[in-house]
Amino acid sequence: MNKITLDAARIIVREALDHGVKARMKPLSVAVVDAGGHLIAFERSDGAPVGRFELAFGKAHGSVMLGIGGTAQRDRAEAQAYFIAAANAAYSGKLVPVPGGFVVRNAAGDVVGGVGVTGDTSENDMAAGEAGIVAAGLVAEG
Repeated sequence: MNKITLDAARIIVREALDHGVKARMKPLSVAVVDAGGHLIAFERSDGAPVGRFELAFGKAHGSVMLGIGGTAQRDRAEAQAYFIAAANAAYSGKLVPVPGGFVVRNAAGDVVGGVGVTGDTSENDMAAGEAGIVAAGLVAEG
């Protein structure tokens, strides 16, 4: 698979949300983008606060645009805040450089898209996102 299909995106969203329910997490929101940062799928759990689309999309979009997951973005922001600020300006403010954003790769290692999960702690967002990506047969890089 050299791209995230709509079916794969739906699997990612469903499995990430199901993981959150099973783990008794707060209501999650999940965004899936293609390798160009364009939205493929988004869902917000019942009870998730407003504004979660922008956070989930920003995590996914930033991961694809920078080629590094949310955890690495956070670390880069701590070490070089000017770089993340400049990148965020270049991408019209669409970066959310915190854990819960993933670069998604196929088995060959090619970047096929990104995923953003938000709603609980960073660690829980990461666990839910990874569960969804793995369920779709893809590789999560957070």
